[in-house]
Amino acid sequence: MSTLIGNPLSVVNLGIDAFADPIAAAGVPVTRVQWSPPAGGDAQVVRALANLVGNPVVEDANRQAFAAYLDAEPVLEGIGIAREVIRGMGSRTLLHSGPPIGWDTMCGPMQGAVIGAAMLEGWARDAEEAREIAGRGEISFAPCHHHGAVGPMAGVISPSMPVWIVRNARHGNMTYSNLNEGLGKVLRYGANSPEVLDRLRWMASHLAPVVEAALHAIGPIELKPLMARALHMGDEMHNRNVAASGLLMKQLVLGALKAGISARDAADALEFVVGNDFFFLNVSMAACKNMLDAARGVPGSSMVTTMARNGVEFGIRVSGTGDTWFTAPAPMVEGLYFSGYTRADAARDIGDSAITETAGIGGFAMAAAPAIVQFVGGTPQLALANTMEMLHITLGQNAAFTIPQLEFAGTPAGIDVRKVVDTGILPAINTGIAHREPGVGQVGAGLTRAPAECFTHAVVALAGLVTGGAPR
Repeated sequence: MSTLIGNPLSVVNLGIDAFADPIAAAGVPVTRVQWSPPAGGDAQVVRALANLVGNPVVEDANRQAFAAYLDAEPVLEGIGIAREVIRGMGSRTLLHSGPPIGWDTMCGPMQGAVIGAAMLEGWARDAEEAREIAGRGEISFAPCHHHGAVGPMAGVISPSMPVWIVRNARHGNMTYSNLNEGLGKVLRYGANSPEVLDRLRWMASHLAPVVEAALHAIGPIELKPLMARALHMGDEMHNRNVAASGLLMKQLVLGALKAGISARDAADALEFVVGNDFFFLNVSMAACKNMLDAARGVPGSSMVTTMARNGVEFGIRVSGTGDTWFTAPAPMVEGLYFSGYTRADAARDIGDSAITETAGIGGFAMAAAPAIVQFVGGTPQLALANTMEMLHITLGQNAAFTIPQLEFAGTPAGIDVRKVVDTGILPAINTGIAHREPGVGQVGAGLTRAPAECFTHAVVALAGLVTGGAPR
């Protein structure tokens, strides 16, 4: 004790500054560490977290789930018609993004997309009739995620739509996504004018057959190597898909030539691909879901396998809790708005595209795509900081997806609900912004974070399963 008193002191203050201020005033060096108890000190959540951190059952389960995700080998097999290839999809079913939701509580963009899909399928002659049949319960709704599928923004997939087919060559699971329409007034943002529906009909009758024939001619495309190369070329494969779309385009040109497609048909289809820098987004989403679905259903695992939003709620699913959704109100997105629009025009966060962040790309790989900040806001330094911060809430890094700016380190991957609750660091997401009213379309792009409540609810539920409802 005498040695302690006689030597110069250096104090570390954890948490409240009021303790540090008088020490600093006395001339003693103080290192201030910002800290607060997990979940704001909620006793139930803290007990649940204590039961999960360092728990050998959870640690073993996480190793298994994370290994399954890393081992996955998604390959692009082709294009099919949704009702023919998506398991369990009924003839009067519309799939949508995010957790389950009914017509009456859907946000404007999703209702707009439902109206457009109903007219596209011939279930309604006009928007008014589409509203009526939806309100009468004549259309069934289900999350894309419940059927092995994903869709950006409103995420609406109707029975006659062409969809990408992705197979896990390692584990055999299948995933699907619709084809990207491009920017502007498109169905995924709730637009449903005649030009939107005409484009979708053309995509089904002209684009999809050309792409399917090209893929059949060249055979399945391994997606992880293509995505890894795109990361090295400045993509993060959520809001920047320029390189990935170009790499896929090269394959499709070769396939179209091998398939003997007429020059006119090939030119029309490939011209659309060339003009759509987001063409690869839906493929990226299906690949990410394919990898994460391999990690689903591992008892005890705290690894997040789904993050998705329906414009009203944000939901996550965790490997160790199966298909249960843990939800909270969907956040707003902070970002850059197109000319003439402001935050007052924006809908809440929406879409299945956060599956990219869940898989360790998108907002988790922003360091690889500094130019993304020109679209979503922020600075290149923020892009780098986002990636580095995500290392604190993930189970590891994906060596298949490396970032040149970080000396080719793997992207942070395997979101761990325990670490999110313990650190208070929320998963970063970059995303488009839809207008809150149906039919207007995209009004901007920006950054947001997953809501904390999803993760605290998941921790409590997982602890109940792991410990049988009793604290250790």
